[in-house]
Amino acid sequence: MKLDSTTVQLVLAIAEEGSISRAADKLNLAVAAASRRLTDLESQLGARLFKRQPHGVKTTEAGGRLLAHIRQIDNLIDRLEGDAQALGHGRDGRIIIGAPKAAIIQFLAADIARLRIAYPQITLKVLEENSKIVQQLLRDRVIDVGIYEKSSGFLDLPKSDYRQDRLILVYSRRHFTLAPGPLGLDALLELPIVSLGKGSAVLAAVQRAYRSRGRAFPNDFSASGFDTMLALVRHGLGVGLMPPEVLRSFHPEDTLATAELEGDWHRRSYVLSCVEGNAQEQTLRNVVAQLLAP
Repeated sequence: MKLDSTTVQLVLAIAEEGSISRAADKLNLAVAAASRRLTDLESQLGARLFKRQPHGVKTTEAGGRLLAHIRQIDNLIDRLEGDAQALGHGRDGRIIIGAPKAAIIQFLAADIARLRIAYPQITLKVLEENSKIVQQLLRDRVIDVGIYEKSSGFLDLPKSDYRQDRLILVYSRRHFTLAPGPLGLDALLELPIVSLGKGSAVLAAVQRAYRSRGRAFPNDFSASGFDTMLALVRHGLGVGLMPPEVLRSFHPEDTLATAELEGDWHRRSYVLSCVEGNAQEQTLRNVVAQLLAP
């Protein structure tokens, strides 16, 4: 199977734009040429990536699964191009960092800003993925540095303590009335909870909380991100769990309220792991040391 960088970028653009014609315009391709590239790729794969609709396209189930692999190919191509440019221009290296959104918002963005001051010559790329996928990317050597929630760890790699956070409850005042003060675990489990999806540290924490009471989490509403979670919470479809700094980043309106949680089940620890062999050794060491600096 032949899969060039243009076809990789085209497939990702179609998924993002929801339209073959808009994706073609974005990449300066003729619509007919873009459509032919997609058809050829689907023929080689033996699966339809997109379902054609009157006003665009929609990703199929098979397409959704294959897109994850195509994104990894795009990251590898990006690494190759970046490394070639670094060598050509004498820059000191390129590092790819993977981390969950909560860690990026609360800690990593500020750490990278500090890192860029210390090492302006290092090129950085950040991939936002949940803790499970970050570890998979580390295992597959797609990224150089991974930050993930400690309790979800399954990799046999050295781990360094990175940061800690906690979850709070967020709910709609119009749909729920909660007593003042921290909310106990038993009271929380009587509420409908909107959680993040499979592989997320939030879902893992909720599932552990339910298991501690001999119950299974029904997971009636699962969101792909904190923004989607908040949309469901606003309409009273459930309550959400997220770190307070993440909630503040969305500038929540007055109709949303928060509650602290009792116990320590909602407290989380993030760890950092790295894999050697892809990035320049000293560059990787400098980045890791800077990220772990107090």
